[in-house]
Amino acid sequence: MNISDIDIIKSSGEKVKFSLEKLRASLKRSGAEEHIVNQVLDKVRDELYQGISTKEIYNRAFALLKKNKSYFASKYKLKKAIYELGPTGFPFERFVSAILKYSGYKTEIGKILQGKCVSHEVDVIARKNSEVTIIECKFHGDQGLNCNVKIPLYINSRYRDIKDNWQKLRKKEDPLTQGWVVTNTRFTKDALEYGNCCGLYLLSWDYPLNDGLKDRIDRLGLYPITVSTLLSQREKQFLLSRSVVLCRELINDKFYLDHLGVSETRKKKILDEISHLCG
Repeated sequence: MNISDIDIIKSSGEKVKFSLEKLRASLKRSGAEEHIVNQVLDKVRDELYQGISTKEIYNRAFALLKKNKSYFASKYKLKKAIYELGPTGFPFERFVSAILKYSGYKTEIGKILQGKCVSHEVDVIARKNSEVTIIECKFHGDQGLNCNVKIPLYINSRYRDIKDNWQKLRKKEDPLTQGWVVTNTRFTKDALEYGNCCGLYLLSWDYPLNDGLKDRIDRLGLYPITVSTLLSQREKQFLLSRSVVLCRELINDKFYLDHLGVSETRKKKILDEISHLCG
């Protein structure tokens, strides 16, 4: 059977045709050399069958990359690693805030702002070039869930309420210029149309094109601590509870590994993996 005739099942339950090029592109983003990418593609292709899930394909490719170098596997698991920031949305808010900080913004998390009608808790307030942006983060723990049009509708009404009061109180100092909605999944077509029409900035896993979350993370080397293939789930949760959300933060706060009782040999391996990721 031709591999382009093989149906695969996405996490949402949707059935799509297998694309070798999509798999190649995701493997290349891991930083693996061409010959390693080709080896993985050959093995995965040999094991395909009608109705295989994207999760099975991912697990196989991940295991093969990890056999070569752990940091290839770490980069490859980026999307899954962001889901692992859950179950609450707070680590995701800190993660979004950290990405903005490394892009030149000054940020605050979880502040209460008074609107014209009611007060609102805002996930992230970001300041740059004397302008203020308020950001709402929509974290989904399930891969099949996307942000529908209700999300930007709701966020836009909050933004307008805050902006009305902001202009009245602060006049022209630090003008509030934009509202953002950031999600770890994707926006539906209606959500994108409404957000773009009303002037909200929408940021998702792969939107805007070439400037979505995955692109920014790769470009800036800002990988969440959950990408590590060498840290256990318990260790990751401990670090997140201590506000260590980025791999590069652990390089500066490596004493937390001592608190966890990590041996010197293993600590060196973990820090080597993280240095390769952030480099």
